[in-house]
Amino acid sequence: MAAAWMERRPHRIAVVAVPPATTFDLSIPALVFGEMEIDGRAGYRVTVCTARPGPVTPAGSGLDVVVPYGLEAIDDADTVIVTGTGARDDIDPRVLDALRRASAAGRRVASICTGAFVLAQAGLLDGRAATTYWARSAEFTARFPAVDLRPDVLYVEDGNILTSAGLAAGIDLCLHVVRTDYGAATANAVARLLVAAPVRPGGQTQFIERPLPTTTGATLAATREWALDRLQEPLTRADLAAHARISVRSLARQFQAETGLSPLQWLLHQRVLRARELLETTDLPMTQVARLSGLATTDSLRQHLTRRTGLTPSAYRATFTQSAAG
Repeated sequence: MAAAWMERRPHRIAVVAVPPATTFDLSIPALVFGEMEIDGRAGYRVTVCTARPGPVTPAGSGLDVVVPYGLEAIDDADTVIVTGTGARDDIDPRVLDALRRASAAGRRVASICTGAFVLAQAGLLDGRAATTYWARSAEFTARFPAVDLRPDVLYVEDGNILTSAGLAAGIDLCLHVVRTDYGAATANAVARLLVAAPVRPGGQTQFIERPLPTTTGATLAATREWALDRLQEPLTRADLAAHARISVRSLARQFQAETGLSPLQWLLHQRVLRARELLETTDLPMTQVARLSGLATTDSLRQHLTRRTGLTPSAYRATFTQSAAG
C-alpha cells in the first residue's frame, strides 16, 4: 500500500468536522500533512469538510469553526479522517453513508480521539480492533460491544481503518500515516519540524494516571539520547541504568512511566526505526544496515522489519526508493 498511490498529484485527505468540533482536532491533520513535501512538491492536500458547510457548533467554549466544504470531499479523497468529538448518538446519516462508501471503496479511513464513535456508528469498527480517548472507553464499550476496543494504546491500525486515542495521539496517528506512505526518515523529518516526538509505536500506552516522578524532577531524556547515539552497541538495561545512575529496577519503572515501554522494547523500536531510515536513505549492504542499527544480523533485521511492516528489507528499500523518486 505504501507506494500504490504515489503519483504526481498530492495524496488527498478529507478531514470531517463532526459537531461539536474543536479547532485543535481539526488543525492536527493540517499541521502534520501540511509539512510534508517531496522535492518541493506537497505530499498531501488537506480539505476540511462537514455535512452542512458554514459555521460548525464548537465544543465547549472553543473558538468558532467555519467549514466551507461539503461531504463531496470524502468521495474525492484517498484518506478520510474523522475528528472528535463525535460521541453523540445523532450523527448526520449523510456522514455515516459517506464513510461507508469510502471504506467500501478501499480508502483509508481514520479517526482522532472520539471520532471513533462516528466510525463505530457507521459500522466500520465491528469485529475490528480500535481505540479512542481513554476517558470515554467505558461508554464506547457499552455502546459498541462488537468492537475490540484497546483503551490503553496510542493508535490502532486494522486493515484500512485506523483509530487514535486522545487528541495528542492524533499527531502520532498522522505521523504513522506519513511513515506508511513515505517512510520513517520523512515522518521523523516532519516530526522535527513540528517539534513533536519521533514516530511512536501504536502500542505505546496513553499514560493513563501515570504522572512522572515529581520529587526530583529527573527524567531519562539524557539517557535516551545517549542510547540513540549508541544503538549499534549491545546495550543492556544495566548499561542504561549505569548512565542514568539509578538501579535497574528504578530504570524499568521510570522508563515505563516516561515512554510506556520497557527499556528493551524502546531500544528495539529505535533500532528498527534506524534500520528503516538507513534502508530509505542509503545503499548500504544489509549486513551494514543490521550492524549500524544494532540489530546485529541480517536474519534479525529481516525478522523485526517484516513483523512491523510486512516487507522484507529488500522490498522495503525498493518501495521507499521508488516513492522518493516520485
